[in-house]
Amino acid sequence: MDDQPTALDPTRVFETLNRHGVDYLVIGGFAVIAHGHVRATKDIDLVASEQRENLERLAAALRELGARLRGIDAEHLSVDPTNPDDLANGANWTMITDAGWVDFMAEPPGATPYPQMRARSVHRRVRDVDIPIIGIDDLIRMKKAAGRPRDLADIAALTGNGSGEDI
Repeated sequence: MDDQPTALDPTRVFETLNRHGVDYLVIGGFAVIAHGHVRATKDIDLVASEQRENLERLAAALRELGARLRGIDAEHLSVDPTNPDDLANGANWTMITDAGWVDFMAEPPGATPYPQMRARSVHRRVRDVDIPIIGIDDLIRMKKAAGRPRDLADIAALTGNGSGEDI
């Protein structure tokens, strides 16, 4: 399987998710950017409601985007990110799509229940596309739980608090 990223087309990804009525939130690098810290990112990370109807809509959107697993030996796995039954298993999915890399995180570190995150979310319009973004407190909580150097740097940039380690 070719894991080289297709040029990332975030507008296409968000338009497709929205057109299918997917209940989702953007997390990760795009959320950091939406909250005011400009930095590079190679993919779109998202979390979504795990209600069955929503997973069916997510699977349909991923099918339209040509989603397939990426990573070492991904083609040998017997799971399909465009199958709502597989999405319901609670795994985190790294995918390559016709619009670039998309990661669906069913269980991101530090996340609170989805309905709570959804209630605290914000919306941004980019190129006339409404994008639901995880709230800053939830984003910082998830970044802190992940604890990678990039996550700590994001926290520091978003809060103005040095290294981000004492947040």
